[in-house]
Amino acid sequence: MPKKAWLKYTLICVVLIFVTTCATIVYNSTQKTNLDLKNNMVTHFIDVGQGDCILIQVNNKNLLIDSGTSDSKQKLIRYLKNNNITKLDYIVATHPHEDHIGGMSSIINAFDIGEFFAPKVTATSQSFTDMIRALRSKNLKIHIARPNMYLDLGPDTSCVMLSPNSETYENTNDYSCVIKISFKNSSYLFTGDAAIEAEQELISNGYNLKAQVLKVGHHGSKTSTSPKFLNEVSPKIAVISCGAFNTYGHPHTETLDKFKKINCMIYRTDIDKNIVLISDGTSIKKFQGN
Repeated sequence: MPKKAWLKYTLICVVLIFVTTCATIVYNSTQKTNLDLKNNMVTHFIDVGQGDCILIQVNNKNLLIDSGTSDSKQKLIRYLKNNNITKLDYIVATHPHEDHIGGMSSIINAFDIGEFFAPKVTATSQSFTDMIRALRSKNLKIHIARPNMYLDLGPDTSCVMLSPNSETYENTNDYSCVIKISFKNSSYLFTGDAAIEAEQELISNGYNLKAQVLKVGHHGSKTSTSPKFLNEVSPKIAVISCGAFNTYGHPHTETLDKFKKINCMIYRTDIDKNIVLISDGTSIKKFQGN
């Protein structure tokens, strides 16, 4: 083969390999996740960048906690639809910061919604305004989140609101809904951005905070996860939702060191991307993909 023809042939092959590889990457990022939902509780810590979003699936019911930033709303909708979500039985907006409710209006508009929960605190942001408008457009009311409220997630499952325990916090993060979910013998604690003041209230109120999985407060900031609180929870798995190379420095080294000292497994959305944990009621395993 002449040199020019050989070079042209080589170039075409390289281009074809590149295109095929890219197509494969795109397909894998959007394909449906093949999860065994029967007799299991599946918890998705969805990568929404520097924000929070968690989907819990159990007993054919779906609970969404937060909705990430407005920038991630289309990615979130695709993720939910790829996992065959048509209805969200419950939504909890832990507190009205943009990185937790930024995509909420789009989620409300895109899916059938059962009941909506949020703490008694408002915000002046566009995301909050859009969320309220979307709720009104579907005639949905906000159930004010209070301690000892139970959400019905079916048999062998307990879902209880533990916080907020006040209506007069100076720090909006402390209004965060803290939720404990138990499925048979497995347990999870979801903390929003609750800071040390809210953590101390949970301890003082005598709640059973023990949980195998802890959704780490405030993206792993040093303003959350006090040593006393961590001792009460005593998790085996810690999940941190944060954006890659975020300007806040989350998660903070001080927080990571606390988990390392207790030999707790750490998963992070900035490194691990979407994190899916599956519980059969006894053991909790990380889903490794199709």
